[in-house]
Amino acid sequence: MTHSRGTLPVMSDAAVRLAELRAEIRAHDHRYYVLDAPVVTDAEYDDLMRELRALETEHPDLVTDDSPTQRVGSAVDGLFQPVTHLRPLFSLDNAESTEDLDAWAGRLERGLGHVPEHFSCEPKIDGLAISLVYEDGRFVRGATRGDGVIGEDVTANLRTIASVPLRLVGDDVPSLLEVRGEVYLSDAAFAALNDAQDEAGDRRFINPRNAAAGSLRQKDPAMTATRDLAIWVYQAGLIEGGPELAGHTETMAYLGSLGLRVNPTSEVVDGLDGVKAYVAAAEDRRHDLGYQTDGVVIKVDDLSAQVELGFTARAPRWAIAYKYPPEERTTVLRDIQINIGRTGAATPFAVLEPVFVGGAMVGMATLHNEEELQRKDVRVGDTVIVRRAGDVIPEVLGPVVERRTGNEATWSMPATCPFCGHDIVRPEGEKVARCTGGLVCPSRLREWLAYFAGRGGMDIEHLGYKTIDLLIAEGLVADPADIYALVPADLEGREGWKDTSIGNLMAAIDASRDREVARLLTSLGIRHVGPSVARLITRRFPSMGAIAGAPEEDIAAVDGVGSVIASSVRDWFDDPANAALISKLGERGVRLADDPPDEVFEQTLEGLTLVITGTLDGFTRDEAKLAVESRGGRVAGSVSGKTAYLVAGAGGGSKRAKAESLGTPILDVEGFLELLESGPQ
Repeated sequence: MTHSRGTLPVMSDAAVRLAELRAEIRAHDHRYYVLDAPVVTDAEYDDLMRELRALETEHPDLVTDDSPTQRVGSAVDGLFQPVTHLRPLFSLDNAESTEDLDAWAGRLERGLGHVPEHFSCEPKIDGLAISLVYEDGRFVRGATRGDGVIGEDVTANLRTIASVPLRLVGDDVPSLLEVRGEVYLSDAAFAALNDAQDEAGDRRFINPRNAAAGSLRQKDPAMTATRDLAIWVYQAGLIEGGPELAGHTETMAYLGSLGLRVNPTSEVVDGLDGVKAYVAAAEDRRHDLGYQTDGVVIKVDDLSAQVELGFTARAPRWAIAYKYPPEERTTVLRDIQINIGRTGAATPFAVLEPVFVGGAMVGMATLHNEEELQRKDVRVGDTVIVRRAGDVIPEVLGPVVERRTGNEATWSMPATCPFCGHDIVRPEGEKVARCTGGLVCPSRLREWLAYFAGRGGMDIEHLGYKTIDLLIAEGLVADPADIYALVPADLEGREGWKDTSIGNLMAAIDASRDREVARLLTSLGIRHVGPSVARLITRRFPSMGAIAGAPEEDIAAVDGVGSVIASSVRDWFDDPANAALISKLGERGVRLADDPPDEVFEQTLEGLTLVITGTLDGFTRDEAKLAVESRGGRVAGSVSGKTAYLVAGAGGGSKRAKAESLGTPILDVEGFLELLESGPQ
């Protein structure tokens, strides 16, 4: 190609886009690795890198030595002294589907001549990568990953972390050891940190990863010491003077024997089918671990095969990170509106520019309450970080302040309810504002009916929001008791309603008339009374009449209830409108009293908290829970220091690991039966 004198060559569209992408990624690298203040989520960053790699693959002549694809990370800040790592800390290539795993296995086969027999799989911790160096068993230096070659010296801060041993243990301590790990904040530590931020009037941290990074890079190690950081060690970078090791799993066991903290949920699996099974199981249990993970790291277990496969310019060929669908994304908050719930609570929610997050397209997200919204300083027009974890309701974590233009608008709770026109008031000392319209408010009635008919309440199948909206709009129901006055003629001839669907709904309503009283009590929506509390109350007062006639102090005396709940129950039953509702339910055939139990069990588990996980032979989950509660015990959803026993059936994984780490006794089905019969021995 020739150019006329005095003119510059015109850059191609690809070259222009490559320059834009490289500049943008370098800026994000600096904010992420150096400033610990990213303005995009990991998923958005991955999208940029994916586009850059694809363009460079299409245009190899445009690849430059300083492209982000040709190096590991970014430069370090001047706050801490630079440290050259003994060996580079590489990044990992990503997989986002089983097809990506198949492609990786194909590359392994080409490199080795066969697919490896064994792989090591471990959770990918969402924290801050660091390197620890030990000389003759003594901790001498710790550094952040930095650009993979040069990191920042954070030795003094790492020494404050209890799970970083200052001296190794065991009889086979190497003369020199460099290990890699991930510093993180557990979910509980993160919640406690934000509580402390609230008390101090400081801005809350948006997610545990940023909080961990900021905590480790404090100028004052004493501040780091207050943050309850922890570490998982996941790799040996260099071992001198130690034993000969053949596999990654063997190496991790060795590191564990030296007193380093290795993750108990890591496993060695057989073949690629084993990898896929681990990935699927890990994704299912990711929210039970007590800390944040964003994927699974998969490594060829054989160390000699790792050496043979080697590295690319930025990543090992023998390892890959399987990334879960992103649970955090940024998008624009278009509006803030409110919903009125079953208790009258006015809850603000965000109307978003739709974004795909957590496996679903999200257009709305909760903002919890006005006080929380103001504390986060979320404004209409903000670019916000949205999180959707599994089946959890999407929420706005906070704004990306750096993207503000000055056109954003603050929001305050409206003075009147948009659904019924009644005043919205916020009682003194409470965080939640409430509509004063009672059940005249169609939004409150809608939410109460949905709760009443839900699985935790009267469990009326086929009675969902769409049907409830129809019943309210047509004036067929004004309270839960009206559900039991419905007849087929009320629905006949309406769009979408045929004989079969009408019959199914009528049968479900009829079946719900005979639910146990605890379900009815739950369904009434009394503040602080959920399924567990309802069962405690009805065990002592087995009829609605008995509860209605019980003095507040007698209700409070029920173990596990207390004065706050008792006051709420007493206030509800003292309201004449609620008393009329109970009578109306009884008149329409709803059971108001439980039959005497066929068998009264000895209270062998009184005061004990158990956790149940996995599949138990001879018990459904509800049956196992009832067996515990009928003997005075309580069933919790997660293992903690208060857990007396973990009952573990087939398929229980992460809860078993947590119990083992806490020293909590673990029972199989036989042990569970003995405990039910005789209590603790």
